[in-house]
Amino acid sequence: MSQDDMISTEPATGKELWRGAPGNVEQAMEIAVAAKTDWARQPVGQRVELMRRFANEVRKELDAFAELIARETGKPFWEAKTEVEAVIGKVEISVTAFAERTGQKKLNSALQGTAALRHKPHGVMAVLGPYNFPAHLPNGHIVPALIAGNVVIFKPSEKTPAVGEFLVKCFHQAGISAGVVQCLQGGPDTGKALVEHEMVDGVLFTGSARGGIAINRKLASNPSKIVALEMGGNNPIVILDTPKIEDAAATIIQSAFTTAGQRCTAARRLVVVDSMYDQIVPAVKQLAEKLIVGEPFADPQPFMGTVIDNQTADLLSESFVALISRGGKPIMHMKRPDENLPFLSPAIIDSTDMKDRPDIELFGPLLQVIRVPDFDAAIAEANNTRYGLAASLVGGMPEDFERFWFEARAGILNWNRPTNGASSAAPFGGIGLSGNHRPAAYYAADYCAYPVASTEMEQPRASIGIGLKEG
Repeated sequence: MSQDDMISTEPATGKELWRGAPGNVEQAMEIAVAAKTDWARQPVGQRVELMRRFANEVRKELDAFAELIARETGKPFWEAKTEVEAVIGKVEISVTAFAERTGQKKLNSALQGTAALRHKPHGVMAVLGPYNFPAHLPNGHIVPALIAGNVVIFKPSEKTPAVGEFLVKCFHQAGISAGVVQCLQGGPDTGKALVEHEMVDGVLFTGSARGGIAINRKLASNPSKIVALEMGGNNPIVILDTPKIEDAAATIIQSAFTTAGQRCTAARRLVVVDSMYDQIVPAVKQLAEKLIVGEPFADPQPFMGTVIDNQTADLLSESFVALISRGGKPIMHMKRPDENLPFLSPAIIDSTDMKDRPDIELFGPLLQVIRVPDFDAAIAEANNTRYGLAASLVGGMPEDFERFWFEARAGILNWNRPTNGASSAAPFGGIGLSGNHRPAAYYAADYCAYPVASTEMEQPRASIGIGLKEG
């Protein structure tokens, strides 16, 4: 055993799950550079076929993969299975998106030749993954990048190395070479060295705003590198008049507390108009109190598992107390049954009278309630953030949602649906501190290849018709 070994433990039990040594960035880069030309020259149909084989490998490993995700993240087994299913589904979505958004086209030519549009891969892509969806979210970068002809060096979160290793193993089992997609284990220093490496052609990142801003700042002087950032949000869910109190409460609960609040699209702020406050808030509290918080494989199945680790649980507990000290009124206290394990109960706090509410992403099961007099104030409060990933309107009429869609600032705008509901056939990304206008999901194809315009003739044919000396 080396002192430099990385160790991953199961949040729900504290048991060691995985141990390994950090990877070598230079070595990984040499392997990737050696592989990139041959992979880019493969016909796209062959690359697609290998992606479909990958999907089949994951399908064969579905239960084992889901069990590993549940153990390493602490999320319920049922939810881990939906993540693996999303990994499988990403392949066909990415194939369709690549054909639609980066296909070959013949263009009108003013000359007697051919004008065409084709796309080329960037080369070596660094993918930096998060811990909340340690398979699905990096896979959403990796699969489109590979289809486009890039090679990938994937650095999983240091909190979920086992899942990252398993994901890459499935690519290799499908017949994709170890040089085309690599798993590079390591912590922040490894990620920094990978991002800064001169041979990296693109950086695809999912994580905190602080991490994304650091990457953006580091690469700002090098516009040749493609950078796609997905950085979370301080997302609002706005409640207008509705007779469907129980449905509204369930929508709020799903938005705020699914995955123990560890979703970039999770609702952080519940913005309620005065007329609905006394009906909605008690209904949300009553339903939240019924949520089962438990270990991933418990029976009955829990709604929520742990947050990722004890440090995160400590920070969230401290944040709850800090909000109260700044004028927040607790509606439902955050509880931690065992100080040695990161299980947290859902917490709700009324922040209406709090001065200078902090505009931060509290990444866990903590929902702030803000009471407003009317729809005008609700939209203003929804936009009272530097982030702009997701926002939902619950209640109201079609004309209300039309106004909300037009005035609310976010990349995902839902009506009578949770903030964390997004179509797989749509782009996924935000504005402000939530992203850099390179949305992922269906639009990932856009940042995985660049367009090349051509005018072409089989033989040169040209003459100079003006401006020549006689004779």
